[in-house]
Amino acid sequence: MSERYDIAIIGSGAAGLSASLIAKIRNKSFIIFGDKDLTGHLKKAPRIENYLGFPPGSGRELLGHFRDHIEAMDINITEERISNVFKMDDYFEVLGMDNTYEAKSVIVATGVEYTAPIKGEEEFVGKGVGYCTTCDGPLYKGKTVVVVSYLKEGEAEANFINEIAKNVYYVPLYEEEYNLDKGIKIIKDNPLEITGDKRVNKIILKNSSIETDGVFVLKNAIPMAELVPGLEVLNGHIKADINMKTSLEGCFAAGDCVGLPYQDIKAAGQGNVAALSAINYLNSKNE
Repeated sequence: MSERYDIAIIGSGAAGLSASLIAKIRNKSFIIFGDKDLTGHLKKAPRIENYLGFPPGSGRELLGHFRDHIEAMDINITEERISNVFKMDDYFEVLGMDNTYEAKSVIVATGVEYTAPIKGEEEFVGKGVGYCTTCDGPLYKGKTVVVVSYLKEGEAEANFINEIAKNVYYVPLYEEEYNLDKGIKIIKDNPLEITGDKRVNKIILKNSSIETDGVFVLKNAIPMAELVPGLEVLNGHIKADINMKTSLEGCFAAGDCVGLPYQDIKAAGQGNVAALSAINYLNSKNE
């Protein structure tokens, strides 16, 4: 049986890190999933002037302060991509690439995916389009699969599905050296459209097309409705109240994933509130 945490925090941006600080201070058992390099977009910010307590400086400088703070609090980030979160009777099952975790409550702080969906992607979700090879891989035994990846972590998922499928095509939308198993065909091209009838049967690229039984699209953030089935989503964002409670009991959300404005100082505050609400929820269950 998996260890059951009080709180599982999904995301290592300002919202997730802020939530982890409160969980640590309040002596709750928790796990935070994300990237040890922390949030990516701050690295690209040349100047930040609106973060209270941080004199005008670069995004990299602010990230350095984030990192120093969590290290001082002895908070470790688990680098595992989370594919699904399922609400069970009295806990949540959190599915990663390699492991399954259990938590009494969850804080979703994944941010938003700034990449526009491929034409046809949303139409064929569950009909040949997926976001996790370990979840849906068995469906493609002996079939043809295309993996479109915006991040290097997609290589591990492509290697996994390569053990099951007959043909695997990998379309990397990033520039790095690739660590892919023998037999995977690398296609350096831009995806334009996913087509099909009742199910996917082709992906059209700028300079070619591939007939396929399925397409896995691997991005930094999985669409909310796919990540947490049953979660109420409004205009692409998680619907949450002022206490960061969502439509699922025990599930809270914070940061960009709950809507505008997309600002780190707002996200940090919401992460704080989400953690306090999760703690109140846990305490109410113990009364």
